[in-house]
Amino acid sequence: MTEIQQTPTPAPAPTLATVTLLPTARPADETADTAVLDSARQVLTDLTGPAPLAPVEKVDLDAFDDAPLLPAWMRSPEGWAAYAGVFYRARRRGFRRWVRRQPTDRGHVHQFGRGARRTHEWVVGFEGVRVQGAAHTAHVLTREARAAARSARFTPRILGSKKDLAMKTADKLQKEAEAAVALHKKARKDRNRARNLRAAVVYGPPLAAIGGGFAASGWLGAVVGMLATFAGGAFAGRKPYEEEADWSADWRSLGDGDRMTAPMLDQCFRAAKVIGADETLKVVQMPMLDARGAWSTVIDLPPGIPAKKAMRAVDELAAAFGVEEAQVSVSKRGRSGRIELYVSRDLPFTDKAKPGPLLALEAPANFWGPISIGPDVRGLPISISVVERSGLIGGEPGAGKSASGNTVLLAGALDPRVLLVLADGKGGGDLEPFEHLCECFEGDADPEAFYKLLLDEVAYMKRRYALLKRLGKRKVTEELANKYPELSQRLIWVDELMFYTTDEEYGKKITKLLRNLVSRGRAAGILTFCATQKPGSDVVDTSLRDLLSIRWALRCTTPEASDTILGKGAAAAGYSAKTVQAEMRGAGYLWAEGQNPVMVRADYYTDEQVNELLERATEWRRAAGTLPTGPLSLGDQLRALRDDDANILAALVDAFEIRSETAGEELDWLPGSVLLAALTASGLDVTAEKLGALVVRTDEEKKAKRAWEGSRVSGYRLDRVTATITAQYGLTA
Repeated sequence: MTEIQQTPTPAPAPTLATVTLLPTARPADETADTAVLDSARQVLTDLTGPAPLAPVEKVDLDAFDDAPLLPAWMRSPEGWAAYAGVFYRARRRGFRRWVRRQPTDRGHVHQFGRGARRTHEWVVGFEGVRVQGAAHTAHVLTREARAAARSARFTPRILGSKKDLAMKTADKLQKEAEAAVALHKKARKDRNRARNLRAAVVYGPPLAAIGGGFAASGWLGAVVGMLATFAGGAFAGRKPYEEEADWSADWRSLGDGDRMTAPMLDQCFRAAKVIGADETLKVVQMPMLDARGAWSTVIDLPPGIPAKKAMRAVDELAAAFGVEEAQVSVSKRGRSGRIELYVSRDLPFTDKAKPGPLLALEAPANFWGPISIGPDVRGLPISISVVERSGLIGGEPGAGKSASGNTVLLAGALDPRVLLVLADGKGGGDLEPFEHLCECFEGDADPEAFYKLLLDEVAYMKRRYALLKRLGKRKVTEELANKYPELSQRLIWVDELMFYTTDEEYGKKITKLLRNLVSRGRAAGILTFCATQKPGSDVVDTSLRDLLSIRWALRCTTPEASDTILGKGAAAAGYSAKTVQAEMRGAGYLWAEGQNPVMVRADYYTDEQVNELLERATEWRRAAGTLPTGPLSLGDQLRALRDDDANILAALVDAFEIRSETAGEELDWLPGSVLLAALTASGLDVTAEKLGALVVRTDEEKKAKRAWEGSRVSGYRLDRVTATITAQYGLTA
C-alpha cells in the first residue's frame, strides 16, 4: 500500500490546490468520501507569512483499479463541449471520406452491383453448357435418324439385304436419337431444378424481408426490408474484382458507358493504328461531357503525324471506342497536328427534328445574308451564304433531297426580291406549291421545255450584263439590286437533273447551257442549284459539276458515290456519306465554307409548314409588288404589240376561246361570219376580204364547208390562225 506523507517546509510556500477525483469503482466497505489528490499548484500572492501545509488524507490508489483519472475541469460545460466537438469533427471527416469513396469501386452502390452480379451468376450456374451440348447432340441425331428412315422407306424390297440393312440402320439411329432427346430433357430438368433451388436461396430472403416488412409496418417496413437487402448485396460484393479476374477490363469502352480518359484515348488511337505502340497523345483540352451527353476533347498528335491520318481512321476509331462510325467526328483544330474529337452518346440526327427557324420569321427574309441550313452533330446551327455561289445536292433515293432543298428554296421564296425559276425533273409535284411564286416553272419533266427555258435564261443573263456595263459595275450587289429591281437575285433550281442531262436529244445542249449559266451568271446575280441522285460523269459532266461550289452529300451507298458529290479524295480523308445511317434522314456532309465538310442535318419542314410559309411569302411579295402575274395568254401577248393586225388576230383567238367555253369542248374551227361578228363586237372594222387576206387559206380550205346551226358554211381553222401568228410575230400559245 502506497501512502502520501506530509513534507514540512520552513519557508513560506503557496497553498496547495486540490482537485476532486471523479467517483469511480471502489471497494464496497469504503465510504463515499471524496478522495483528494495533489493535481496542481496555485501560487498565492500577498502571503504574510509562512503557512503550514494542510494535512492530506491518505488515499489508497489501488482502490480505483485502472479507471482513468479525469480532471475536474472536464466536468464543466466547456470541457464537455470540447469533447463533443472532437466527436463532431471526427464524424464529419468520416462522412466526407464516405462520400469520396462512393464513385470508386468500393462505393456501396458498386458493392451492391457486384454482389447482385455474383449472386446471379451463382444462380445461373454452369448447367446451361450441358443443356446446350445435349440439345446439339439431339438435333444432329434426330436429323440423321430422319434421313435414315427416309432412305429405308424408299429402298425397294426387291433389293433384299440392302432393304434389311437400311431398316436396321434406321432403327439404331432412331434409338440413339430418342436417347439423346431424353438426355436433353433430363439435363434441362436438372438445370431448372438447380436454378430454382439456388434462386430460392438467393432471392427468397430479400422478398421475405420486403414483403414481411410491408405486411408488418407498411411502406416503412418495406423500405427497411429494401435497405436490409441492399446491405446484404453490398456485403456480398464488398471485395472488388481483381484485375486478372475482370475479363472484360481489356475491352471496356465508351459504348459500354465508361468515361473518356487520357489512357483510353491512347489505347484507342493505338488500336486504330493512328499512333505507334510507344507513342502517346498530348491532351490540350481535357475530355468533358456537354449538355447532350457527348464527349469532346482537343488533342495533339505526336510530332510528324498529320491530322488527316486520324480523320481517315474514323471507322477504326469508332470500333475502338465501341460506337457507330457516324457517332465519331474528327476535325482539324488550328494546325496540322491538332484535332478536335467529338463522340456522341447516341446515333446523331435520329431524334425528332425541331421546328425550323424560318417559322419564327415575322418579316421577309434576306437572301443576301446567311441562310440557316440545320444543326451539326453538336447541335450548333450551321448557316451558309449563297451570294455568287452555286450548289449541288446529291444522294440515294429517300435520303431527303427534297426536304433538304427546302431550306434554300423557302429562304429564297420568303425574300420578295428573289426571282424564282424552277424545273422539276421528277414531275412528281414536289415543287408545285412554289409555282405561283415563279417567274418560270417547268413541272412536266420535259427536256425540250427545259432547254427553251435555259435559252431564255441565257438571253436574260446577257441583258443583265449589258445593264451592268452601262452602269459601270462589275457585279451585282445588294445595294445595286435594291436600286435596280431588274438586277434582283435570280434562283434557278433544278430537281432531278439526271432526267434532263441524260436525254438523247437535249442532254448535251442542256449541260452546255447550264455550264454557261453557272460559270457566268454568278456575277450577274443568277444562282444555280441542282439536285440529283449519284451525279457521276455520265449524269453530270465534270466540266459542270466542278463549277458547283456548294456540295451537299446526303446518304450514299458507296464511298465512290460520295466522292462524286464532295470531290475525289473526300472519302479517303474521312468525309464519306456512306457513314450516314438510314435512320439519319436529311443528314449529310455539307461542304460550303471552310476547309472541311461538316455533318449537318437539314431543317425539316412538314407539308403543312411549307404551305404556311408559302402563304407568308405570297403576302409579302404581293405587298412588295413582286408577285408574278403568271404567263400572258396569246391574246394578251398580241395586244401588247399594239399593232392593228395583232389586235385582229388577238380578237380571233379570244373568239375561239369564248366559243369553246360555251360549247364545253375544244373547237378547232369557226365560221367566218362568227369571227367577223366577234371582230365587230371588239370594235374592229374588218371586212371578209381583209380577214381572208390576213389569215391565208388554201383553196381546199376555202371550199370546205361544215355544218353550223342547221346549215353548211365555210370558215377558218384555229391552227391556221395560230400559224399566221407564229409566222408574223413568232408567238406561240
